[in-house]
Amino acid sequence: MLVGLDATPLLGRRTGIGRYVTELVRELARLSPTSGDELVATAFTVRGRGELSTLLPPGVTDRSRALPARLLQEVWARREWPAVTSLIGRVDVFHGTNFVLPPPGRARGVVTVHDLAFLHSPGTVSATSRRLQELVPRAVRRAAVVCTPSRAVAEEVVDAYGVPEDRIQVTPLGVDAAWAATPAPDAAWLAARGLPPRYVLFVGTLEPRKMLPTLIAAMRLLAGTEAGAVPLVLLGPPGWGPELDLAGLEGRVLTTGYREDDDVRGIVAGAAVLAFPSAAEGFGLPPLEAFATGVPVVASDLPVTREVLGDDSRRASLVPVGDEAALAEALAHRLGTPDPAGAAESRRAWAARFTWTATGAATVGAYRRAAGS
Repeated sequence: MLVGLDATPLLGRRTGIGRYVTELVRELARLSPTSGDELVATAFTVRGRGELSTLLPPGVTDRSRALPARLLQEVWARREWPAVTSLIGRVDVFHGTNFVLPPPGRARGVVTVHDLAFLHSPGTVSATSRRLQELVPRAVRRAAVVCTPSRAVAEEVVDAYGVPEDRIQVTPLGVDAAWAATPAPDAAWLAARGLPPRYVLFVGTLEPRKMLPTLIAAMRLLAGTEAGAVPLVLLGPPGWGPELDLAGLEGRVLTTGYREDDDVRGIVAGAAVLAFPSAAEGFGLPPLEAFATGVPVVASDLPVTREVLGDDSRRASLVPVGDEAALAEALAHRLGTPDPAGAAESRRAWAARFTWTATGAATVGAYRRAAGS
């Protein structure tokens, strides 16, 4: 079977979706000798022209087309042309990896819908993401199979768009083995990166749905306490939204900006606790990666966090979305109470259940279902 994928998220700085596509393409290439599939990748964009071929694993052919993504999406939101097969040539299945599925033409379509924040919380996403309100309904109608990273998102897609359950494939994300092999760094390693020996950590793009004002407010509530002496580190690229109000927290909130993978793993492994106060998520990879290093988590109590992190309170504390007092209390407890016996090992064992190999295998299953539909 000849499978085409939208690899546009590989270009530029890697977001969470970029990491998903990176790992998915790598696993599909690794599985291809046994699956019998041939793989081609494309990027519908004029940026990074010629770069994609250098980012693909061996065995994956680049069929990029230098076309303006925004213009294509505006057309695809309203019409059933141009078909993907007219742009990149014949494929049996085409996978829209990032919410958008072009008209598949003679191919069968698969699309990954990562979350529905653009639909349920439009005020917390960017203008680019709000365009998904038009693009995603078209994509799920075109698709023979809709992939989601979690059962929670699958249920939302069924409710929002009436997609039959037999057209849904849950493809949970994975945790790279490098996370489990990353030890907690020493104070010298942290100091070389401008970090203190003990800190609360947030990982992700700095944008409204991550609920950083709630986290900042929780840290402010801890001022004057032993837990309040532990600074907050924000690790991730700048996103969009109002500037954070750090009044009264001078010197207690540090921003690292974007970091490469090796640094990210070390910074996560060195955290006293990872805070994940999001209002909406499709999966929640940062807390699962923290688990892989043994680090405890305080997260919003969402259906998806309960699904991904499990219900063992030794591993993580779940608090109501937007409740700064509950978040402060949970952080103070994690910072001031010794980790229960076996908790770190339990976190690592739980994270080990999630592999990119399983993601790739489940996605191949989606292609088989699409081709046979």
